Amino acid sequence: MTPEEIGARLVDILGDGVVASVSAGDRYARATVDVPAERWREAITAVRDELGCDFFDWLSAVDEADAGFDIVAHIWSTATRHGVLMRTRLPRRSPAVDSIVDLYPGASWHERETHEMFGIDIVGHPFLAPLLLSNEFEGHPLRKDFVLASRVVKPWPGAKEPGGAAGTGRARQPVRPLGVPAPDEWGPTVAPAVE
Repeated sequence: MTPEEIGARLVDILGDGVVASVSAGDRYARATVDVPAERWREAITAVRDELGCDFFDWLSAVDEADAGFDIVAHIWSTATRHGVLMRTRLPRRSPAVDSIVDLYPGASWHERETHEMFGIDIVGHPFLAPLLLSNEFEGHPLRKDFVLASRVVKPWPGAKEPGGAAGTGRARQPVRPLGVPAPDEWGPTVAPAVE
């Protein structure tokens, strides 16, 4: 089956709210299928049962800033040698998606990492204990709004700006390094936002 045929088949099986496209990559292109979050398990089950995709490859998330989070999973058929890239969009506020561990036991580690690094609730996962970070760690380091405190504390290596040579009287405005908010947006003197 071609990626186009795989996508069309899933759209036929799952119906409303499902959109299929084909990724870039020429001969390595994959069917990419976007499903509503509430139909995530149903869609993954269809990929396994209807398309014969018996091998779970990987799952992660992408922080799309104000648009929310994309959960992305790649599933493969060892018999027919085709893959499907499944995606769903979650809201930024209280993101949650159903676990697929009972469908693909290999998804357990990936779901734990996604929960830990992005703060996405994986509903029904049997063991969401910390995987990579200590129990005391606060925050979710792969979110775009996570403050990189080490860059706030230690001066940025690129502190010397072009055009700021001695005797010229000219200097560029200092630029904050990536991941560092303005001083009035973060730190011990700023009151936490009330939700």
